[in-house]
Amino acid sequence: QVQLVESGGGLVQPGGSLRLSCAASGSIFTIYSMGWYRQAPGKQRELVATSIFGGSTNYADSVKGRFTSSRDNAKNTIYLQMNSLKPEDTAVYYCNANIRRTVLSPPRDYWGQGTQVTVSS
Repeated sequence: QVQLVESGGGLVQPGGSLRLSCAASGSIFTIYSMGWYRQAPGKQRELVATSIFGGSTNYADSVKGRFTSSRDNAKNTIYLQMNSLKPEDTAVYYCNANIRRTVLSPPRDYWGQGTQVTVSS
């Protein structure tokens, strides 16, 4: 089994900052990518940032310059530093990872349970 455990959500005022963390654990052979998605009420889930291990990180246009994704490969952990938060950033944030569990198994996507981020005064 593979588990993605997120932490760091909460309530913050507009202009504030939050840092999300997501740690992957369990039977892991290779992690190809990790990233963040978010889903606001009544809206579809959308990409926030995705990081290819050994490659680049891509950001949604709406968060470029405000959010920064980083990772600790040794800990199989990804972070999302969110600055200059806006009310429209309010959503449930989900961690995503593309992982191969064994040398013989195909890679597949895994999801965390989600963490609520609320930006409000």
